[in-house]
Amino acid sequence: MKLIMEKLRHQASGNFFLLAGPCAIESEEMALRIAERVTGITDKLKIPYVFKGSYRKANRSRLDSFAGIGDEKALKILRKVGETFDIPVVTDFHSAEEASMAAQYVDMLQVPAFLCRQTDILVAAAKTGRVVNIKKGQFLSAGAMKFAVDKVRESGNERILLTERGVTFGYQDLLVDYRGIPEMQATGCPVVLDITHSLQQPNQPEGITGGKPRLIETIARAGVATGVDGLFIETHPEPERAKSDGANMLHLDLLEGLLERLVEIRQTIIKIYP
Repeated sequence: MKLIMEKLRHQASGNFFLLAGPCAIESEEMALRIAERVTGITDKLKIPYVFKGSYRKANRSRLDSFAGIGDEKALKILRKVGETFDIPVVTDFHSAEEASMAAQYVDMLQVPAFLCRQTDILVAAAKTGRVVNIKKGQFLSAGAMKFAVDKVRESGNERILLTERGVTFGYQDLLVDYRGIPEMQATGCPVVLDITHSLQQPNQPEGITGGKPRLIETIARAGVATGVDGLFIETHPEPERAKSDGANMLHLDLLEGLLERLVEIRQTIIKIYP
């Protein structure tokens, strides 16, 4: 398998790793276009890269929201991205039954935040042998994630990431508690900060999730300064036309400059706290 946990930690240079791509797979052309651009940037900056894309969006506010182009079609596109650019690929899945299906196409399975307590889903992901990225529920403390980690480990899989994606604040906003990053790192798992989902504004009256993309760099800088192991960024060449989560995605043209600045922050932090 291409994905090696030690590579993601990237101990040699001390850099963070990156999970990035579109929210949902919209087409093969779009996925390959984004992957090619991000691969070029991350190769130059020596950032280990995992392509992210959802084969289906199961958690939608409205029945008429875009859900996907078909599971098998999208999963085959994800596999093609990985093979074309020789990079690991991650996707989220939505039930225990889907774990083995998705695992045939990707290197990493992502457990959605709302499902992070579901024992059957965690066990099914663990048993595929793939790396398991567990997103912390918006309703959970950082300390409670140790129980999700235990479920995967006790099912025979030590290849685990944890992802912070904000905590519910009222009905229509999220906040990031950066104290949770070192607390989750105490489990021995690398911790990822999901920057773009942390800026969502869910439960809007019109049934379409809003967001605050202008704060992407603010959240990212704070995460890197805190010592997070990896970053998660959804990006698109035309966020305003994206079929899912366009309101909080980063424009693809802005990614390189952002990552350059974040690498500088990371290197500065390493000098202060080697």
